[in-house]
Amino acid sequence: MTGPSVPVDLTDVDLFVSGRHLDAFAWLREHRPLHWNEGADGSHFWALTRYEDVHWAYREHASFGSARGAILGGSFRSDDDTAAGRMLVASDLPRHRLLKQQIAPALSAAVVDRVGDQVRILIDKAVGQAVAAGGCDFATEIATELPAGALMVVFGIGHDEAHHLIGLTRRMVGFRDEAFVDTGGDQKLRLAWTQAEIFEFFADLLAQRRRNPADDLVTLLLNARVNGRRMSEEDIFYNCMNVAVGGNETSSYTACHGIEALVAAPDQYDLLRRRPEALTGAIEEMLRWSSVNAYVQRVAMRDVERDGHLIRRGDSVTLWNVSANRDPAQFPDADRFDVTRSPNRHLSYGAGIHRCIGAPTAQRELSLLFGALLAAPGRFRLAGTPRRLRSNFILGTTTLPLAVG
Repeated sequence: MTGPSVPVDLTDVDLFVSGRHLDAFAWLREHRPLHWNEGADGSHFWALTRYEDVHWAYREHASFGSARGAILGGSFRSDDDTAAGRMLVASDLPRHRLLKQQIAPALSAAVVDRVGDQVRILIDKAVGQAVAAGGCDFATEIATELPAGALMVVFGIGHDEAHHLIGLTRRMVGFRDEAFVDTGGDQKLRLAWTQAEIFEFFADLLAQRRRNPADDLVTLLLNARVNGRRMSEEDIFYNCMNVAVGGNETSSYTACHGIEALVAAPDQYDLLRRRPEALTGAIEEMLRWSSVNAYVQRVAMRDVERDGHLIRRGDSVTLWNVSANRDPAQFPDADRFDVTRSPNRHLSYGAGIHRCIGAPTAQRELSLLFGALLAAPGRFRLAGTPRRLRSNFILGTTTLPLAVG
Protein backbone atom coordinates (compact mmCIF):
# COMPACT_ATOMS: atom_id res chain seq x y z
CA MET A 1 0.00 0.00 0.00
CA THR A 2 1.44 3.36 -0.97
CA GLY A 3 0.36 6.96 -0.68
CA PRO A 4 -1.95 8.77 1.75
CA SER A 5 -4.95 8.39 -0.58
CA VAL A 6 -5.19 4.64 0.05
CA PRO A 7 -8.47 3.91 1.89
CA VAL A 8 -8.35 1.67 4.95
CA ASP A 9 -11.47 0.27 6.61
CA LEU A 10 -10.69 -1.73 9.74
CA THR A 11 -14.22 -3.15 9.87
CA ASP A 12 -13.47 -5.10 6.66
CA VAL A 13 -13.16 -8.67 7.92
CA ASP A 14 -11.71 -9.86 4.60
CA LEU A 15 -8.72 -7.60 5.26
CA PHE A 16 -7.85 -9.78 8.27
CA VAL A 17 -8.82 -13.18 6.88
CA SER A 18 -6.53 -12.60 3.88
CA GLY A 19 -3.62 -11.37 6.00
CA ARG A 20 -3.56 -7.99 4.22
CA HIS A 21 -4.12 -6.24 7.54
CA LEU A 22 -0.39 -6.29 8.27
CA ASP A 23 0.34 -4.18 5.18
CA ALA A 24 -2.57 -1.88 6.07
CA PHE A 25 -1.24 -1.31 9.57
CA ALA A 26 2.30 -0.67 8.29
CA TRP A 27 0.85 2.06 6.08
CA LEU A 28 -1.28 3.50 8.89
CA ARG A 29 1.65 3.63 11.32
CA GLU A 30 3.61 5.65 8.78
CA HIS A 31 0.88 7.89 7.35
CA ARG A 32 -2.10 7.95 9.75
CA PRO A 33 -1.06 6.59 13.16
CA LEU A 34 -4.24 8.16 14.61
CA HIS A 35 -6.77 7.12 12.00
CA TRP A 36 -10.44 8.17 11.94
CA ASN A 37 -12.10 5.05 10.53
CA GLU A 38 -15.41 5.41 8.71
CA GLY A 39 -16.61 1.84 8.38
CA ALA A 40 -18.75 0.46 5.60
CA ASP A 41 -21.04 -0.78 8.38
CA GLY A 42 -21.74 2.82 9.44
CA SER A 43 -19.37 2.80 12.44
CA HIS A 44 -16.97 5.64 13.23
CA PHE A 45 -14.00 5.33 15.55
CA TRP A 46 -10.40 6.34 16.14
CA ALA A 47 -7.75 3.68 15.51
CA LEU A 48 -4.42 3.92 17.36
CA THR A 49 -1.77 1.87 15.56
CA ARG A 50 1.67 2.82 16.92
CA TYR A 51 3.07 1.07 19.97
CA GLU A 52 3.64 4.30 21.89
CA ASP A 53 0.08 5.49 21.29
CA VAL A 54 -1.56 2.16 22.15
CA HIS A 55 0.52 1.80 25.32
CA TRP A 56 -0.29 5.40 26.27
CA ALA A 57 -4.03 4.85 25.87
CA TYR A 58 -3.96 1.66 27.98
CA ARG A 59 -2.31 3.64 30.78
CA GLU A 60 -4.71 6.60 30.47
CA HIS A 61 -7.64 4.64 31.87
CA ALA A 62 -9.18 7.78 33.36
CA SER A 63 -9.36 9.33 29.88
CA PHE A 64 -10.35 6.19 27.98
CA GLY A 65 -13.07 4.17 29.67
CA SER A 66 -14.30 0.64 29.10
CA ALA A 67 -18.05 1.05 29.55
CA ARG A 68 -18.74 0.78 25.82
CA GLY A 69 -17.33 -2.73 25.89
CA ALA A 70 -14.18 -4.19 24.37
CA ILE A 71 -15.72 -4.93 20.96
CA LEU A 72 -16.96 -2.47 18.33
CA GLY A 73 -20.71 -2.51 17.86
CA GLY A 74 -21.86 -2.54 21.49
CA SER A 75 -24.81 -4.85 22.05
CA PHE A 76 -27.96 -5.66 20.13
CA ARG A 77 -29.78 -3.02 22.21
CA SER A 78 -27.48 0.02 21.97
CA ASP A 79 -24.00 1.30 21.15
CA ASP A 80 -22.93 0.69 24.74
CA ASP A 81 -22.31 -2.81 26.07
CA THR A 82 -25.11 -4.22 28.25
CA ALA A 83 -22.35 -5.54 30.53
CA ALA A 84 -21.02 -2.03 31.23
CA GLY A 85 -20.05 -1.74 34.89
CA ARG A 86 -21.01 -5.37 35.46
CA MET A 87 -18.34 -7.42 33.69
CA LEU A 88 -14.65 -7.03 34.51
CA VAL A 89 -13.53 -6.19 30.97
CA ALA A 90 -16.30 -3.58 30.60
CA SER A 91 -15.78 -1.82 33.94
CA ASP A 92 -13.84 1.22 35.09
CA LEU A 93 -12.46 2.14 38.50
CA PRO A 94 -13.49 1.72 41.24
CA ARG A 95 -15.91 -1.02 40.09
CA HIS A 96 -13.15 -2.73 38.10
CA ARG A 97 -10.94 -3.10 41.17
CA LEU A 98 -13.80 -4.53 43.25
CA LEU A 99 -14.70 -7.12 40.62
CA LYS A 100 -11.07 -8.09 40.10
CA GLN A 101 -10.67 -8.73 43.83
CA GLN A 102 -13.53 -11.23 43.70
CA ILE A 103 -12.36 -13.05 40.54
CA ALA A 104 -8.60 -13.15 41.22
CA PRO A 105 -8.66 -16.05 43.76
CA ALA A 106 -10.14 -18.32 41.06
CA LEU A 107 -7.02 -17.68 38.95
CA SER A 108 -4.43 -17.77 41.73
CA ALA A 109 -1.00 -19.41 41.53
CA ALA A 110 -2.41 -22.53 43.19
CA VAL A 111 -5.18 -22.72 40.59
CA VAL A 112 -2.65 -22.22 37.78
CA ASP A 113 -0.78 -25.26 39.13
CA ARG A 114 -3.97 -27.33 39.08
CA VAL A 115 -4.75 -26.13 35.56
CA GLY A 116 -1.23 -27.16 34.54
CA ASP A 117 -1.75 -30.68 35.92
CA GLN A 118 -5.02 -31.06 34.02
CA VAL A 119 -3.71 -29.57 30.77
CA ARG A 120 -0.65 -31.84 30.87
CA ILE A 121 -2.90 -34.92 30.96
CA LEU A 122 -5.00 -33.72 28.02
CA ILE A 123 -2.04 -32.56 25.95
CA ASP A 124 -0.01 -35.72 26.44
CA LYS A 125 -2.98 -37.74 25.18
CA ALA A 126 -3.75 -35.44 22.23
CA VAL A 127 -0.14 -35.13 21.06
CA GLY A 128 0.35 -38.89 21.46
CA GLN A 129 -2.69 -39.56 19.29
CA ALA A 130 -1.48 -37.12 16.63
CA VAL A 131 1.95 -38.76 16.49
CA ALA A 132 0.41 -42.25 16.28
CA ALA A 133 -1.95 -41.15 13.50
CA GLY A 134 0.77 -39.30 11.60
CA GLY A 135 -1.07 -35.99 11.80
CA CYS A 136 -4.13 -34.09 12.97
CA ASP A 137 -6.17 -30.94 12.67
CA PHE A 138 -4.16 -29.05 15.25
CA ALA A 139 -6.81 -26.34 15.69
CA THR A 140 -9.56 -28.73 16.75
CA GLU A 141 -7.75 -31.79 18.10
CA ILE A 142 -4.90 -30.30 20.14
CA ALA A 143 -5.22 -26.53 20.63
CA THR A 144 -8.71 -26.68 22.16
CA GLU A 145 -7.42 -28.94 24.94
CA LEU A 146 -5.68 -25.93 26.48
CA PRO A 147 -8.86 -24.02 27.35
CA ALA A 148 -10.64 -27.30 28.06
CA GLY A 149 -8.18 -28.09 30.85
CA ALA A 150 -8.47 -24.60 32.27
CA LEU A 151 -12.29 -24.58 32.19
CA MET A 152 -12.43 -27.99 33.87
CA VAL A 153 -10.49 -26.61 36.85
CA VAL A 154 -11.80 -23.04 37.04
CA PHE A 155 -15.47 -24.06 36.73
CA GLY A 156 -15.24 -27.55 38.21
CA ILE A 157 -16.78 -29.21 35.14
CA GLY A 158 -16.04 -32.33 33.09
CA HIS A 159 -14.20 -32.62 29.79
CA ASP A 160 -17.36 -32.88 27.69
CA GLU A 161 -18.94 -29.89 29.43
CA ALA A 162 -15.75 -27.87 28.88
CA HIS A 163 -15.83 -28.55 25.15
CA HIS A 164 -19.54 -27.71 25.04
CA LEU A 165 -18.76 -24.34 26.63
CA ILE A 166 -15.88 -23.79 24.19
CA GLY A 167 -18.31 -24.44 21.35
CA LEU A 168 -20.73 -21.85 22.72
CA THR A 169 -18.08 -19.16 23.11
CA ARG A 170 -16.66 -19.95 19.66
CA ARG A 171 -20.12 -19.37 18.18
CA MET A 172 -20.35 -16.01 19.93
CA VAL A 173 -16.90 -14.80 18.86
CA GLY A 174 -17.34 -16.35 15.42
CA PHE A 175 -20.81 -14.88 14.86
CA ARG A 176 -19.80 -13.91 11.29
CA ASP A 177 -18.19 -17.25 10.43
CA GLU A 178 -20.15 -19.96 8.64
CA ALA A 179 -17.94 -22.58 10.29
CA PHE A 180 -19.73 -21.85 13.58
CA VAL A 181 -23.13 -20.32 12.78
CA ASP A 182 -25.73 -19.79 10.11
CA THR A 183 -24.65 -16.33 8.95
CA GLY A 184 -28.04 -15.40 7.53
CA GLY A 185 -30.32 -12.94 9.31
CA ASP A 186 -29.54 -10.18 11.78
CA GLN A 187 -26.04 -10.37 13.28
CA LYS A 188 -26.89 -8.58 16.52
CA LEU A 189 -29.87 -10.83 17.20
CA ARG A 190 -27.65 -13.84 16.51
CA LEU A 191 -25.17 -12.52 19.07
CA ALA A 192 -27.94 -12.01 21.60
CA TRP A 193 -29.22 -15.56 21.10
CA THR A 194 -25.74 -17.05 21.56
CA GLN A 195 -25.16 -15.00 24.70
CA ALA A 196 -28.46 -16.31 26.06
CA GLU A 197 -27.28 -19.89 25.48
CA ILE A 198 -24.07 -19.18 27.41
CA PHE A 199 -26.09 -17.67 30.24
CA GLU A 200 -28.28 -20.78 30.31
CA PHE A 201 -25.15 -22.91 30.70
CA PHE A 202 -24.03 -20.86 33.67
CA ALA A 203 -27.55 -20.74 35.13
CA ASP A 204 -27.57 -24.54 35.29
CA LEU A 205 -24.09 -24.52 36.84
CA LEU A 206 -25.17 -21.88 39.34
CA ALA A 207 -28.12 -24.02 40.44
CA GLN A 208 -25.78 -27.00 40.92
CA ARG A 209 -23.35 -24.94 43.03
CA ARG A 210 -26.17 -23.67 45.25
CA ARG A 211 -26.92 -27.29 46.07
CA ASN A 212 -23.32 -28.49 46.13
CA PRO A 213 -20.68 -25.77 46.59
CA ALA A 214 -17.26 -26.49 45.05
CA ASP A 215 -13.79 -25.00 44.81
CA ASP A 216 -14.55 -23.06 41.63
CA LEU A 217 -15.30 -19.60 40.24
CA VAL A 218 -19.09 -19.94 40.35
CA THR A 219 -19.13 -20.80 44.06
CA LEU A 220 -16.66 -18.00 44.69
CA LEU A 221 -18.90 -15.42 43.00
CA LEU A 222 -22.01 -16.80 44.72
CA ASN A 223 -20.38 -15.97 48.05
CA ALA A 224 -18.80 -12.70 46.89
CA ARG A 225 -19.62 -9.29 48.31
CA VAL A 226 -19.12 -6.16 46.22
CA ASN A 227 -19.59 -3.03 48.30
CA GLY A 228 -21.22 -5.26 50.89
CA ARG A 229 -23.80 -6.68 48.48
CA ARG A 230 -24.09 -10.05 46.83
CA MET A 231 -23.61 -10.12 43.07
CA SER A 232 -26.77 -10.55 41.01
CA GLU A 233 -27.14 -13.72 38.98
CA GLU A 234 -26.71 -11.76 35.75
CA ASP A 235 -23.47 -10.18 37.03
CA ILE A 236 -22.18 -13.66 37.88
CA PHE A 237 -23.07 -14.86 34.37
CA TYR A 238 -21.33 -11.90 32.74
CA ASN A 239 -18.11 -12.45 34.66
CA CYS A 240 -18.12 -16.21 34.14
CA MET A 241 -18.54 -15.52 30.42
CA ASN A 242 -15.68 -13.01 30.57
CA VAL A 243 -13.34 -15.65 32.03
CA ALA A 244 -14.55 -18.39 29.67
CA VAL A 245 -14.17 -16.33 26.48
CA GLY A 246 -10.81 -14.86 27.49
CA GLY A 247 -9.44 -18.26 28.45
CA ASN A 248 -10.75 -19.96 25.33
CA GLU A 249 -9.51 -17.63 22.63
CA THR A 250 -6.04 -16.50 23.69
CA SER A 251 -4.25 -19.75 24.44
CA SER A 252 -5.75 -21.98 21.75
CA TYR A 253 -5.42 -19.54 18.88
CA THR A 254 -1.95 -18.43 19.98
CA ALA A 255 -0.96 -22.10 19.93
CA CYS A 256 -2.14 -22.38 16.31
CA HIS A 257 -0.20 -19.30 15.22
CA GLY A 258 2.81 -20.47 17.21
CA ILE A 259 3.16 -23.91 15.65
CA GLU A 260 2.45 -22.48 12.20
CA ALA A 261 5.23 -19.91 12.70
CA LEU A 262 7.67 -22.63 13.77
CA VAL A 263 6.80 -24.77 10.77
CA ALA A 264 7.36 -21.76 8.48
CA ALA A 265 10.72 -20.94 10.15
CA PRO A 266 12.67 -24.21 10.37
CA ASP A 267 15.70 -22.45 11.86
CA GLN A 268 13.59 -21.34 14.83
CA TYR A 269 12.05 -24.80 15.16
CA ASP A 270 15.53 -26.36 15.16
CA LEU A 271 16.79 -23.84 17.71
CA LEU A 272 14.03 -24.75 20.17
CA ARG A 273 14.59 -28.48 19.70
CA ARG A 274 18.29 -27.97 20.50
CA ARG A 275 17.68 -25.46 23.30
CA PRO A 276 14.40 -26.18 25.08
CA GLU A 277 15.41 -23.68 27.78
CA ALA A 278 14.66 -20.97 25.19
CA LEU A 279 10.96 -21.88 25.27
CA THR A 280 9.99 -19.16 27.77
CA GLY A 281 11.14 -16.43 25.40
CA ALA A 282 9.63 -18.26 22.45
CA ILE A 283 6.18 -18.17 24.08
CA GLU A 284 6.46 -14.39 24.37
CA GLU A 285 7.36 -14.16 20.69
CA MET A 286 4.38 -16.34 19.77
CA LEU A 287 2.12 -14.00 21.72
CA ARG A 288 3.57 -10.95 19.96
CA TRP A 289 3.49 -12.62 16.56
CA SER A 290 -0.09 -13.85 16.79
CA SER A 291 -1.69 -10.87 18.61
CA VAL A 292 -4.87 -12.94 18.81
CA ASN A 293 -6.86 -10.17 20.50
CA ALA A 294 -6.42 -7.73 17.60
CA TYR A 295 -7.85 -4.67 19.35
CA VAL A 296 -9.82 -3.42 22.32
CA GLN A 297 -12.32 -0.60 22.28
CA ARG A 298 -12.38 2.34 24.65
CA VAL A 299 -14.58 5.44 24.89
CA ALA A 300 -13.12 8.92 25.42
CA MET A 301 -14.22 10.21 28.82
CA ARG A 302 -13.11 13.78 27.99
CA ASP A 303 -11.68 15.72 25.07
CA VAL A 304 -8.10 14.55 24.47
CA GLU A 305 -5.54 16.02 22.07
CA ARG A 306 -2.86 13.75 20.66
CA ASP A 307 -0.39 14.64 17.91
CA GLY A 308 -2.59 17.44 16.60
CA HIS A 309 -5.78 15.37 16.59
CA LEU A 310 -8.74 16.12 18.85
CA ILE A 311 -10.41 13.00 20.24
CA ARG A 312 -13.76 14.24 21.49
CA ARG A 313 -15.58 13.07 24.59
CA GLY A 314 -17.79 10.13 23.66
CA ASP A 315 -15.73 9.04 20.64
CA SER A 316 -14.95 5.33 20.28
CA VAL A 317 -11.20 4.69 20.35
CA THR A 318 -9.67 1.36 19.31
CA LEU A 319 -6.26 0.20 20.53
CA TRP A 320 -4.80 -2.12 17.87
CA ASN A 321 -2.53 -4.60 19.63
CA VAL A 322 -1.84 -6.39 16.35
CA SER A 323 -0.34 -3.22 14.87
CA ALA A 324 1.53 -2.14 18.01
CA ASN A 325 3.14 -5.57 18.23
CA ARG A 326 4.59 -5.15 14.71
CA ASP A 327 5.80 -1.57 15.22
CA PRO A 328 9.50 -1.46 14.17
CA ALA A 329 10.03 1.52 16.47
CA GLN A 330 9.51 -0.88 19.39
CA PHE A 331 10.50 -4.23 17.86
CA PRO A 332 13.55 -4.20 15.54
CA ASP A 333 13.00 -6.42 12.50
CA ALA A 334 9.39 -6.68 13.67
CA ASP A 335 8.22 -8.87 10.78
CA ARG A 336 10.69 -11.61 11.65
CA PHE A 337 9.62 -14.43 13.96
CA ASP A 338 12.52 -14.63 16.43
CA VAL A 339 12.18 -16.92 19.46
CA THR A 340 15.23 -15.28 21.08
CA ARG A 341 13.82 -11.74 20.85
CA SER A 342 14.63 -9.72 23.97
CA PRO A 343 13.26 -7.48 25.29
CA ASN A 344 9.80 -8.37 24.11
CA ARG A 345 7.30 -6.05 25.78
CA HIS A 346 4.34 -7.02 23.61
CA LEU A 347 0.81 -5.84 24.31
CA SER A 348 -1.01 -9.10 23.66
CA TYR A 349 -2.26 -9.16 27.25
CA GLY A 350 -3.00 -5.44 27.25
CA ALA A 351 -1.42 -3.12 29.81
CA GLY A 352 -2.28 -1.13 32.91
CA ILE A 353 -5.29 -1.99 35.05
CA HIS A 354 -6.83 -4.04 32.25
CA ARG A 355 -3.86 -6.34 31.72
CA CYS A 356 -5.35 -9.83 31.25
CA ILE A 357 -6.04 -11.44 34.63
CA GLY A 358 -5.61 -14.89 33.07
CA ALA A 359 -2.14 -14.26 31.62
CA PRO A 360 -0.31 -16.63 34.02
CA THR A 361 -2.77 -19.41 33.14
CA ALA A 362 -2.24 -18.91 29.41
CA GLN A 363 1.54 -18.86 29.86
CA ARG A 364 1.43 -22.19 31.70
CA GLU A 365 -0.83 -23.79 29.09
CA LEU A 366 1.34 -22.69 26.15
CA SER A 367 4.57 -23.73 27.86
CA LEU A 368 3.21 -27.23 28.53
CA LEU A 369 1.93 -27.63 24.99
CA PHE A 370 5.08 -26.55 23.19
CA GLY A 371 7.23 -28.50 25.61
CA ALA A 372 5.27 -31.60 24.59
CA LEU A 373 5.41 -30.76 20.87
CA LEU A 374 9.18 -30.23 20.93
CA ALA A 375 9.73 -33.46 22.86
CA ALA A 376 7.52 -35.52 20.55
CA PRO A 377 9.19 -37.93 18.13
CA GLY A 378 9.17 -36.58 14.62
CA ARG A 379 8.56 -33.07 13.36
CA PHE A 380 5.28 -31.31 12.64
CA ARG A 381 4.72 -29.83 9.18
CA LEU A 382 1.85 -28.22 7.31
CA ALA A 383 -0.38 -30.72 5.51
CA GLY A 384 -3.01 -28.43 4.04
CA THR A 385 -4.31 -24.88 3.92
CA PRO A 386 -5.14 -23.24 7.28
CA ARG A 387 -8.54 -21.59 7.58
CA ARG A 388 -8.83 -18.25 9.38
CA LEU A 389 -11.68 -17.12 11.62
CA ARG A 390 -13.86 -14.44 10.02
CA SER A 391 -13.23 -11.73 12.57
CA ASN A 392 -11.34 -8.47 12.93
CA PHE A 393 -11.40 -8.80 16.74
CA ILE A 394 -10.02 -12.31 17.33
CA LEU A 395 -7.35 -13.49 14.89
CA GLY A 396 -8.05 -17.18 15.06
CA THR A 397 -7.41 -20.33 13.04
CA THR A 398 -10.35 -22.71 12.70
CA THR A 399 -8.56 -25.42 10.71
CA LEU A 400 -4.83 -26.24 10.76
CA PRO A 401 -3.96 -29.61 9.15
CA LEU A 402 -0.55 -30.88 10.24
CA ALA A 403 1.43 -34.01 9.53
CA VAL A 404 4.10 -35.41 11.82
CA GLY A 405 6.83 -37.89 11.12
